[in-house]
Amino acid sequence: MATEKIEKKDLAHYFDNFSRVLPDEAVEVEVVGKDVGDQFESRGVKLAGISYDDANDEIIVSLANGTEHNISGPQEVYVDQDDNGLNNMEITCSKGHKHIIKFC
Repeated sequence: MATEKIEKKDLAHYFDNFSRVLPDEAVEVEVVGKDVGDQFESRGVKLAGISYDDANDEIIVSLANGTEHNISGPQEVYVDQDDNGLNNMEITCSKGHKHIIKFC
């Protein structure tokens, strides 16, 4: 498995390209932080797209059921992938929470 850091200046381009070739599988969206514990925002819903809003410094995770998960002030973005494709993304927001998107 290879882990790659996506630099902030590359977020819009990366997510635009990623959203064009979305994996056709369900995802789990999990938020982990000292003040919020370990929470699942979504389980078993297909991903509709991910985008970066530069004006608001926010990553928007859009799900096929019409819900969105917004990540304000992304500080670090890592993607883990192997020969079979993307396994997960880990995004740390400005509050220090880790937002983990796992591809099931």
